[in-house]
Order: sequence, then structure tokens, then C-alpha cells
Amino acid sequence: MTILCLASYFKGHAFLREAHRLGCRVLLVTSESLRDAAWPREALAETFYVPDVNKQWKLDDLVLGVSHLARREAIDRIVPLDDFDLEKAAALREHLRVPGMGETTTRHFRDKLAMRVKAAGDGIAVPDFVHVLSDERIRAFCARVAPPWFLKPRQQAGAIGIRKIHGEDELWAAIDELGERASHYLLETFVAGDVYHVDSIVYQREVRLAVASRYGTPPFDVSHGGGVFTSSLVERGSTDDRDVLELNRRVLTSLGLVRGVSHSEYIRGLDGQFVFLETSARVGGAHIADLVEAATGLNLWAEWARIEQAGGETPYDVRPARADYAGLVVTLARQEHPSLDAYSDPEVVWRLDKRHHAGLIVGSASFPRVQALVNAYARRFVDDFAATLPAPSSPYD
Repeated sequence: MTILCLASYFKGHAFLREAHRLGCRVLLVTSESLRDAAWPREALAETFYVPDVNKQWKLDDLVLGVSHLARREAIDRIVPLDDFDLEKAAALREHLRVPGMGETTTRHFRDKLAMRVKAAGDGIAVPDFVHVLSDERIRAFCARVAPPWFLKPRQQAGAIGIRKIHGEDELWAAIDELGERASHYLLETFVAGDVYHVDSIVYQREVRLAVASRYGTPPFDVSHGGGVFTSSLVERGSTDDRDVLELNRRVLTSLGLVRGVSHSEYIRGLDGQFVFLETSARVGGAHIADLVEAATGLNLWAEWARIEQAGGETPYDVRPARADYAGLVVTLARQEHPSLDAYSDPEVVWRLDKRHHAGLIVGSASFPRVQALVNAYARRFVDDFAATLPAPSSPYD
């Protein structure tokens, strides 16, 4: 089997290695700016580089290049390793008629407006929203829904480009600023509450594994206000765990994920009810894959490679998983190479090695122990490391 992987960002090493271990011929298409990055080249049959400006590729050039490659390579799978590569992969699948998610379904996992429209149509609770298109409908939304609101780009990832709007004058000024780009945004009500994420493995429309976690401070608040980013697994079998996992199953069924991995986010409002925020057809970023692996022993990237090889044509079973707990603590650091030597509890199972960042993961069979360590370490990180930078308005900032 030949798998063509698209990676406009430096990630997905475990996928590449596992696909190679399974006997696949692995081809990588990546950005020219990543030519010298430390890719696992022992796992790659060939690597191709795309001219890029801020990781952006010209789709027409990509289609022409891959079509030329297909004259000598029988491409069986096309896999996007980053959120921003999903549309490229879908367009290539459609053009070459390679099995996998097409452009319509991909919209449900990249376009925040499309995923809300589809989920709401299937009876799933979502924040009240309106497309930034019709002035009349926007005014009706403002009359019906009290601020604050979120103005969100439809096809960014995470909290990138999101603005919190506190009134109509501010909103119309922001829309005027967007100009012709306004239709690429949606406006939705701000829902106060705790934000959860569920990381899933899906095969033949069945959720084979789902791990529920809760952020400490919502990612938007950390991105825009600074501080320490934390996430830890929800207590298994608790009401929150059962409710968010069931909602996650309904969401992935509604949006049509046939096979692959997904990172989805939900909010539990002040009324105790869960609301669907957004989803994706990829491994979660911000070291969440490491968090899941610390708790379960499963690497989501490697499982994704196994799913792609099976491709709906042969059986796939998730490897046996542990039922431990884990917590992640990460912050931007004042120091170029912060020392974590003082964080020496035996539960520390992973440490982040990245300039101007401090991060670690704790793991234990005890839910209370993980919670206690995450809370204590988050407070200590504020004093020992925490720094802030302006929130990025695009993934290239």
C-alpha cells in the first residue's frame, strides 16, 4: 500500500513510522520551509517539497504535482497530518478518485458554520449562531441574543482569529474591518461554562475508543489572556464522562466520520447541559495526543496509521488500553530553556523540550492524585515560568 501524507506543519512522526512498520510505502509532501526539519526519514520512501508562503500552498499546483506523481506511483491513501491540510487532501482524493473523506464531508470537520448547521439539524445542542452574511439576520440575532458574542473564522483551528464582541457598535465595526472576508465568519453567543474535549478513534462509523478530558482554563482565555494551559482526564464513569461521551458519539455520527481520529470540544453550560462547540478529523494538538497516551498507552497517530492501512477492507481493533489518568500542564516561559528539575514527583511521565516553553504530563491510576498535581503545578508554573504574548490572529503569526 502506498500512502501519500500531506504535512504543511512539522508533525505526525508516529503516523509515518507506524505506517512504515506496517509495510506501507510512505510518501511525504511538505513545505519547502520544512526541508531541513528532522522528519523520520528512515520511514519515508520519498519526500516532496511544495513552495510555500507561511505554509500556504497553491492548490492547483499541488493537484498538478500529485497528478504527475501518480503517473508512476499507485496512490492508495491520502492522509492530511494537520488541520489545514484536510481540504487539500479531500480535493486530491476527489481528483484522483482515491478512497477517503471527500470535500462535502470534510466541510463538517473544518468549517465551523457547516458543522453547526449539520449538528443543529440533527437535534444536537449548539451555541446560538448566525452566518456573517445577511445584515438582516445579523440584526435579528443581536436583538434575540444578548452579548457578549464570539466572532469566529469558519476555517481556522483552535482559538486562532476569534474575537470576543461586547456590543453591536463593536460588531459592525469588526464586520466593516473584515470587508469581503466577512462571509468567512460566523457570530455565536458566548456560553459560560467548563470546556471539555473528547479524543476518539472511529472505524466504520463506530467509535472504538473515546477519552474525555476537561480543560482547566478555556483555551480562548489562555490564548488571549495568557496563563497556564492545563487539561486532565475526566473521572471515568462519572456523569460528566457518560454525558459528554454520548454527545460525542452523536456528533461524530451526525457529521459522518467513517474512519479515522477526531478531536472534539464541548462546553458544559451553567445549567449543567453539554453543548457541541467544534470537531475535527485529526489528532488533537497542544500535546493532547501525549496526554491520551500517558493515560491509555495508545498513540493516536499510530492507531490512525493502522486505520488507514485497514481502510474498511480488513478488520481493525484498537490495541488494549490502560484505564489510568493523566494531566497536562504547559505555559509559555520567560526562560529560553526552563528547568523542570524541581518538578520531581514520580508521577511526572513526560516533559516538554521546546524553547521558551515549560510543560509536563503527570500520570497515575488515581484520579484525585492527578487532579492535585495538575492544580499544584499550574500554580507553581505561574511563578516559575509563565510569560505572555499577543494572541495569534492567524496560524502564521
